[in-house]
Amino acid sequence: MHLSLFQFSIVNLILHRMKKVVALLLFLATFAASRAQVAGMSTLSILDMPFSARAAGLGFDFLSVYSDDLTLSLDNPSLVSGRIDNQLAVGYVNVFSGANFGSVAYSHNFKHLGAFTFGLQFGSYGSFEGYDEYEQPTGSFSAADYVMTIGWGRAIDDNVSIGANFKPILSQYESYTALAFGIDLAATYISDSKAFAATLMGRNIGAQLSTFSGHVEKLPFELSLAGSYKLQDAPFNLMFALNELQTWNLVYDDPLNPSSVTDPFTGQTVGKSDFEKVFDNLARHVSLGVEVVIKQSLFLRVGYSYRQMVEMKAADRFNTSGFSFGIGFNFKGFRICYSRNNYHLSQAPNFISVTTGLDRFFK
Repeated sequence: MHLSLFQFSIVNLILHRMKKVVALLLFLATFAASRAQVAGMSTLSILDMPFSARAAGLGFDFLSVYSDDLTLSLDNPSLVSGRIDNQLAVGYVNVFSGANFGSVAYSHNFKHLGAFTFGLQFGSYGSFEGYDEYEQPTGSFSAADYVMTIGWGRAIDDNVSIGANFKPILSQYESYTALAFGIDLAATYISDSKAFAATLMGRNIGAQLSTFSGHVEKLPFELSLAGSYKLQDAPFNLMFALNELQTWNLVYDDPLNPSSVTDPFTGQTVGKSDFEKVFDNLARHVSLGVEVVIKQSLFLRVGYSYRQMVEMKAADRFNTSGFSFGIGFNFKGFRICYSRNNYHLSQAPNFISVTTGLDRFFK
């Protein structure tokens, strides 16, 4: 079977596009494998907090979707483009008692350098009363994290784009200070029709530069794949994410409530079957979401995370842990999003973000 000149050109074009992102994907996969071999805890959980209330309403850390939304580009730098030029975004998250997060961001397209985003995110954990070793009060103090984000993105061609976030991080807890630096690397494919998009991203690649007590802790590195599909004849955006791809086993076996026990009469181990264990672990990597679009001005969102549900559920009580909900609407040039993520029965953070284009004010 012989290919025509046209068919050969199409095949060659596809291969040419793919080779441009292979180097990035191989780097992320290699880095992920090396990180997965090292066990331990990570620090700076503020890096897991999304800028976008839209993403939070679907239960995702970042989204992969064709959009001109600045807040999505802050979480996914491969979406940074001229479409978000001269936008301003502010966000607020009410987490738990006394803890609050906020953010402000701006985007600009430079003629010879490309499109950039600039963001500042803070997490305030409240005020605390200090005591010395003799239980004498030393006064109140506060604790906070600050993350500055400089994002850059570039389209390789009409379908493939790449991007990176550069993130200096400052932690100030009482009189102690720590510094860190992280990088996000991402590659996105968007179909010609703009209906399908997929992003592979390595988040929080980096390390602490200075520590509180000389003990260096790891940043919360994660390799994830996210995608979306807009149904052609229905007002639905279907979203999915495969999280923590650098680590297969996400199950925490609580020693006080083990998943497998020994029957005292038979001596046999009672627990999940091998199939149930594989399914349980696989499902913990998956997040699903649906966005309903009503006349391009009103958006309803719902998301589900199996991992969050099984880890945060309350025993013998019905709750909506693992589910997230959100609403968004466009009003006189402002994009306003609100969402609520049900982490636990007792607490559910509320996310709010507002985005607008500044060109409408400075014509």
